[in-house]
Amino acid sequence: MAANQQDYYQTLGVDRAASDDEIRKVYRRLARKHHPDLNPGDKAAEDRFKTVQQAYDVLSDPKKKQMYDQVGFYSESGMPSGGSEAQGKPPGMDFGGFDFSDFANQQQRGGYRGGGPGPQDFPPGGGGGFRDLFGQFFGRGGGAASQETPEKGADLEYTLNIDFWQSIKGTQVKLSIQRQDLCTTCNGSGQAGGAVVQCPECSGTGQVSQMAGAMRFNLSCPRCNGSGKLRNSCPTCHGDGRTAHPDPVEVRIPAGAMSGARLRVQGKGNAGRLGGAAGDLFITVRVEPHEFFERDTDNILIKIPVTVSEAGLGAKIEVPTIDGRALLKIPQGTKNGQKFRLREKGVPNARKETRGDQIVEVVLEAPDVHDERTREILRELATLHPEDPRAEIWTKV
Repeated sequence: MAANQQDYYQTLGVDRAASDDEIRKVYRRLARKHHPDLNPGDKAAEDRFKTVQQAYDVLSDPKKKQMYDQVGFYSESGMPSGGSEAQGKPPGMDFGGFDFSDFANQQQRGGYRGGGPGPQDFPPGGGGGFRDLFGQFFGRGGGAASQETPEKGADLEYTLNIDFWQSIKGTQVKLSIQRQDLCTTCNGSGQAGGAVVQCPECSGTGQVSQMAGAMRFNLSCPRCNGSGKLRNSCPTCHGDGRTAHPDPVEVRIPAGAMSGARLRVQGKGNAGRLGGAAGDLFITVRVEPHEFFERDTDNILIKIPVTVSEAGLGAKIEVPTIDGRALLKIPQGTKNGQKFRLREKGVPNARKETRGDQIVEVVLEAPDVHDERTREILRELATLHPEDPRAEIWTKV
């Protein structure tokens, strides 16, 4: 079976000493020129596009390019020398020197179907089908039965809702988490007592053979999972080595925790298998909003009503903070929506060892007029200050 070789440098029209940038620029120009979307119904352009993309797939990858420069072609199975067994493939099977592009092209026969890159971007790559195919068969070395290795337990995710004051002051929360722990019956082995027997499916080799056309592939035995041995499974955990049960966990929420903060409790995820480490528990905090205080990172925002006389004449007023009451000076002539800052009256940040501020926005409250005396005062005020507050608007429209 002869290898179908082609000169990838000649395909792209570049010198063998061309840099990666030069190869990339030439590839993009040729790909745009021959892209099926820009040449509908042109079979020659489609074939040329596939050839250009195949060449770039090899020359843009340093490892593929190194092999191609050394032996004049590239194969997913690796270098043709050295023997198949040394490379972790089943004995007697070596695909070095074979070009499977014709087979891959048959998978795509019928023209470009829009599944590839668009004519404007052309990302590198394109092949890889045979890598995925043979990866399924060569995931394990040929010959001896494989040994199961320790497996780390899965991490767990949990969402915790807390109120505003718990997030500000910090709190201690007790949770009940459903997690997998080591089976107490088999101590995590997943096996019951009794003698170990040879797997009848693979005769103790840990592998079974499967034919695909004229080729034979060795696969991991599905009955013993490649171990070559069988033992009675634990009746409690059914061979998994773990059982699920509720586990109490105490979590400390630090002062100043924000909504969306993610806390980690090490070792409180699912237990590992075969002696593997346990996973971790990740807790995402959700803070319920407060009806008056609004939080913006480490700052607290509030809106405070102010009377016309307080805003006009100036005043000292009390405003609420997360620590209690604080005195705020309202200067004479304060306008509606004006904001004032109370420094270090916001949320403490333990990580930065700093504290945010409280931002107070003034909301001007008009008097509720019910008597003639108040009306007279307001009329007198209008006479004393006849200026139009909207006059500047008309200069801008």
